[in-house]
Amino acid sequence: MSTSDTEYMRRALQLAHLGLYSTSPNPRVGCVIVKDGQIVGEGWHQKAGQPHAEINALRMAGPSSEGATAYVTLEPCSHYGRTPPCADALIKAGVARVVGACSDPNPSVAGRGYQRIRDAGIEVTETCLADEAETLNIGFMKRMRTGRPYVRIKLAQSLDGRTAMASGESQWITGTQARQDVQKLRARSCAVITGADSVLIDNPSMTVRPAESGIEQEARLWRQPLRVLIDGRQRVSSEAKLFAQAGDILIATSGAKPSGNNAIQRAEELGALDYWHSDGQEKVNLPALLDELGQRGCNEVLIESGAQLAGAFVEQGLVDELVLYCAPTLLGSNARPLMTLPLTQMKEQVRWQWQDVTPMGDDLRLTLTPAPLSTETGTR
Repeated sequence: MSTSDTEYMRRALQLAHLGLYSTSPNPRVGCVIVKDGQIVGEGWHQKAGQPHAEINALRMAGPSSEGATAYVTLEPCSHYGRTPPCADALIKAGVARVVGACSDPNPSVAGRGYQRIRDAGIEVTETCLADEAETLNIGFMKRMRTGRPYVRIKLAQSLDGRTAMASGESQWITGTQARQDVQKLRARSCAVITGADSVLIDNPSMTVRPAESGIEQEARLWRQPLRVLIDGRQRVSSEAKLFAQAGDILIATSGAKPSGNNAIQRAEELGALDYWHSDGQEKVNLPALLDELGQRGCNEVLIESGAQLAGAFVEQGLVDELVLYCAPTLLGSNARPLMTLPLTQMKEQVRWQWQDVTPMGDDLRLTLTPAPLSTETGTR
């Protein structure tokens, strides 16, 4: 693999990043076609159901594709979905070489794309900037491998680890730049999860607001994530702002299954897209809910909730990433804590490891992932 391979793949990754907010449930993919040291075609996947990155790049390159090298940030697909196989398109175009960033864990592809191209007599180079490509599609990769989405929790806190006053008042702990960044987290997510307590106290809409996001994107590419309301005891009424905003909503409840279609009727009356029930449990079965979201094609899920629900996700080991916006302020000992975690001994502590610290105006964005399990204690 040459230096030029790396450079062209970086360009392909830049193109793939253009689909950060629009490709769900598909992965973000970019493609660059190079011939005689010149880029003759570029493309990126924009939206599910529309042409894949390879097709867009080949169309731009035209006849120049013959004998060229194609740089693709994800293994070309080899199956018929909503679009024909990209592996076949590259073969038909007569490219001489394909350089891929990483393999596609989708069971319908999983090495078959590369093999199909090799069988056609085309040279294939794999794993060029694989880490960067994996990170760009972190949710898609996890869903293909485990059936569950990548789960982030977003929380805003004071210096003393508080999220709201005792009354529930919380607007605003952080500044404009941090809140704009939250809009970007929502925009890249396939689903946003919140709980009944948060809706009853804060009455949020949980939608992406393009004007506040700072994202430059064509209007046709904007989409709203699925909003998931965990309302085990069916406390949220139709007056909640959540139901006044456009976009799909899933209501998750628990307990004994209601007789007849009462719960389904309630969901319809509230304007929800759908209703999901975790059978025979007092509280909503969070792992089962994530399984359901994975089956619905959700790659990345953002949790925006209060201390109790956030703590439940963490306690059950369901969180892949913690995003904390820390403001330079103190709310005092009577204010609400970051999470509800019933820990009593030091050996029970839940440790995290730093991934990133970024200033956001006067605030800090802290990004962490779960620390590996300790071989001595079996805890994090």
